Amino acid sequence: MKITDKKIDALNLELTLEIAAADYAEFEKKKLSECRRKADFKGFRKGMVPASMIKRVYGEQCLVEAVNEVISTELDKYITDNKLHILGEPLSSEKQPQVEWKDETDYTFIFDIAIAPEVKVEVEATDEIPSYSVTVAAKDKTEMIANLKKYYEEKKEEKTDEEIEKDVTARLKEQYKNEAEWRLSKDIRNYYVGKAGLKLPEEFLKRWLFSANNGKISKEDIEKDFAGFAEDFKWQMVRGYLMNKYEFKVEEKDLREAAEAFVTYQYAMYGLGNVPKEMIQEAVVNVLQDKQQIDRLIEQVEDRKVLDKIKETVTLKSTKISAAKFRELK
Repeated sequence: MKITDKKIDALNLELTLEIAAADYAEFEKKKLSECRRKADFKGFRKGMVPASMIKRVYGEQCLVEAVNEVISTELDKYITDNKLHILGEPLSSEKQPQVEWKDETDYTFIFDIAIAPEVKVEVEATDEIPSYSVTVAAKDKTEMIANLKKYYEEKKEEKTDEEIEKDVTARLKEQYKNEAEWRLSKDIRNYYVGKAGLKLPEEFLKRWLFSANNGKISKEDIEKDFAGFAEDFKWQMVRGYLMNKYEFKVEEKDLREAAEAFVTYQYAMYGLGNVPKEMIQEAVVNVLQDKQQIDRLIEQVEDRKVLDKIKETVTLKSTKISAAKFRELK
């Protein structure tokens, strides 16, 4: 086995693996033996099918699996031994020649590897980020007041104009407060992604996205949405760096609380309030058995921990703004 590396640039590495027949022979032999033990051929007792027949039927499959096992092992070893922090997974190079699978043959495989850029960013009190306070103007209330009046008329409930206006004002304040919180989180992410100044191996990542999604996403869609993906990817790297810097951990308690909040929100979306605690807990158990849900909750918890730390450290510049101007912000 011989591995040759070639540095394309600071973020891209090319590895060439030269695999001799002797490198995969034992793996291949083991896989053929496994096939023989499990093979069920008419006229033969299980496990007693002639080795020549097994090789004729399963030979290429076992050869491919054996060579791929060697490739996987050697790539992992190289990455570990060289302490590489990679993005995505190694991809077969576009320069890879067509492979003709033949037993007792030497093979050459070329892989592209993307190196993660170094993240180094400080969160300082001198960092200034706007924190918007959206004011409720009379014109913002008009449509909601009219809708509420119709609603109460249909329900045959008597409400004074003063009561309706008070209700509308409270609702809009809460809505604007939530929107301003979302905007602050967005501005913080953008600020620190910009401050970190990360560069990504974009062409590699586009290829990796296409490969990782098994063609479920077209190359055209990846191209169209890549800018948003790249910014999100950079924030994940910044967030990971700050999680390590501040020695934050995602505990089981954090995940349970996040799952409870998610379940409660889901019930509320269906108009169900004051749901019994037992129902909430039962739903939480189901959520915490779903790996995709857990991964999503971990991201939420990490976001909250890092964003809370940033908010308490930086200078949040209080800025009053009208709803109309707030909507115009990019």
